Amino acid sequence: MLISIIGFAAVLGLVFLRMPIAIAMALVGTVGYAYETSSRAAVSMAGRLIIDTSQDYGLSVVPLFILMGLFVNKGGLSQELYRASHAFLGHFRGGLAMATIVACGGFSAICGSSLATAATMSKVAMPQMRKYNYSDELSTASIAAGGTLGILIPPSVILVIYGLLTETSIGKLFIAGILPGLLGIGFYLLAVRYTVARKPEAGPAGERVEWPERISALKDVWFVIALFVLVIGGLYGLFNFAPLNLTFSPTEAAGMGAAGAFLIALFRGSLNMTSIKEVLVETAHTTASLFAVLIGAWIFSNFINLAGLPSALLELVTQWSLAPLAVIFMILLVYLVLGCVFESLSMLLLTVPIFFPLVTSLGFDPVWFGIIVVVVTEISLITPPVGLNVFVLKGVLGDVSTGTIFRGTVPFWVADIFRLLILVLLPGLVLFLPKLMH
Repeated sequence: MLISIIGFAAVLGLVFLRMPIAIAMALVGTVGYAYETSSRAAVSMAGRLIIDTSQDYGLSVVPLFILMGLFVNKGGLSQELYRASHAFLGHFRGGLAMATIVACGGFSAICGSSLATAATMSKVAMPQMRKYNYSDELSTASIAAGGTLGILIPPSVILVIYGLLTETSIGKLFIAGILPGLLGIGFYLLAVRYTVARKPEAGPAGERVEWPERISALKDVWFVIALFVLVIGGLYGLFNFAPLNLTFSPTEAAGMGAAGAFLIALFRGSLNMTSIKEVLVETAHTTASLFAVLIGAWIFSNFINLAGLPSALLELVTQWSLAPLAVIFMILLVYLVLGCVFESLSMLLLTVPIFFPLVTSLGFDPVWFGIIVVVVTEISLITPPVGLNVFVLKGVLGDVSTGTIFRGTVPFWVADIFRLLILVLLPGLVLFLPKLMH
């Protein structure tokens, strides 16, 4: 265990010294593997992983979902989602903040990225909330918190990464994320209600929209619904009837989603040669970054497993006679602490290779643990001092301080903690839909 702890501490130290986490994990993993075996074996292991990763057909799901999200972003569907949400919720006190959260949830269902959701919705929702004199705290916090749903509601790139890292079914992870995502929306709406109950001036009521306009607004979101049904429905055999008989693999679903998003953006006149080039370049850049981190995580995971940390942790748990649920709460505490200094993907890739073998050996479902990890990772997106969603908003808006945004996120952070406890204590909420799909 000692060599594993030293390796883990070395990665943390290198990251704090501003070394990219992909390089830090790969470097420590290779050196540690060499210490346990030989330098020749370590170099061979690292080289084989790089080649295998670059040639793995299953990993093509990652760039395809990224491409889908970027085409959706170019298609401008966020505006229609916000308009529809605004039509039904805008007349309540805090209604625009609620509409923002609902729109973020809908956009997450076809985007898969928290940072993209937060950046896009800030441009759509912030001008409206300022028009109705919403406080900057509530406005920015609702966007930052709503944006976190992007890594949970399918299709989620983070869930894809977890599935690839642990060899867990991506389809089951996607369907398992739906109810926790809806629960997150519900808790965030309660957080808005709590905020405006304490400070009514933070979210004044807007104008009521009549039913004809509401129906008109709903007509504009059919693109979103169609794309979601295409991807998720194809994964679960909703089109598996004559004469179609179609069931998609995750890679095929991602390909259909990317093609559908491209056609939607093209139909809406949002694409030209310049924007298509921008989307393709950004997809390549993001994919390369993710693959680098994935390779580093797998190298580090090989070292950790060879050093025997997962089995040592299990032995420690057995010796101390800890209840399995107590172990889960200790792991969650580690995640909450790490969330203060790490961004979500880095935290997931650094810790899952250590905790996953322990959790599954204690009898917990890998799909359930994946959703729990993603939910606790969501919390890190609005946790100071890192809180990536907060810094995305700061970058987009410019005139709002990070302190203002972090203060506004406190009720949403508390709501997330309550949601996390419910999902831990009631695992059936996570596993209900996956069990139906057997």
